[in-house]
Amino acid sequence: MTLAPGRPDPPVAPAPTGAWGALLRLARLDQEAVVTAALDELAGDPLVQRYRRLLLDGRSGVVAQLGQSLDGCIATAAGDAVHVTGPQDREHLHRLRALADAVVVGPGTVARDDPRLTVRAVEGPDPVRVVLDPRGTLPARRVLRDPGTLWVTTRPLPSPGAENVVVGAPGGSLPPRAVLDALARRGLTRVLVEGGGVTVSRWVSAGVVDRLFLTIAPVVIGRGGRRGLALPDVEPLSDCRRPPVRHHLLGEDVCCELDLRVGASEAAPHP
Repeated sequence: MTLAPGRPDPPVAPAPTGAWGALLRLARLDQEAVVTAALDELAGDPLVQRYRRLLLDGRSGVVAQLGQSLDGCIATAAGDAVHVTGPQDREHLHRLRALADAVVVGPGTVARDDPRLTVRAVEGPDPVRVVLDPRGTLPARRVLRDPGTLWVTTRPLPSPGAENVVVGAPGGSLPPRAVLDALARRGLTRVLVEGGGVTVSRWVSAGVVDRLFLTIAPVVIGRGGRRGLALPDVEPLSDCRRPPVRHHLLGEDVCCELDLRVGASEAAPHP
């Protein structure tokens, strides 16, 4: 499409190549046999090893991601969340965005951080940005001024630019399953829930998250820090969930990939 008379079209970025390019192409396929065979051929590549199981989960699924300190905080008491984890984890987050159809954040993350939610650290397509704002009270942040953003509320509201998506919700909340249904009607079936801690915890508690990437950084924030994953109490300890887990080293950080799907294989027994 020509922008204006006498002006050339913008250059088209070359498609990513190598194993990462293959992963991006496979992420858009729904033919399980084709995806499995291609992943087997690339099995020796570190990126394929890291994201293989995510792609094998299929075209529909919910992935969540959090980066936190050793003491379970995602930000300081004042809300400073910049560089809790290192650059390799931030690159990992951008890869998760590129593999997803949509990235979901809650109102607190948008109000504090005004995130772009784009793919910048790696090659790949930007996901559709989805902002959850049940009361419709967020200020007109940058992401809400973009017509490509979906602004999900519980009642119709005039939008600063984003597409307003209304999800009927009892009690003024946004049930995760209702949000997923609204996204699926738009063809957005692989969803990344990125933050913050309250939103990720609600979606995990609702039982809709299939895979959680929880990265732990070697830093201690202190008891006033903002908590990351916060789930309902379970007693006794023997009844607590111990999901199957894989570990990925991301520089100085350790990423735990937790399989939360119903029917996942049993975790290792207690020592």
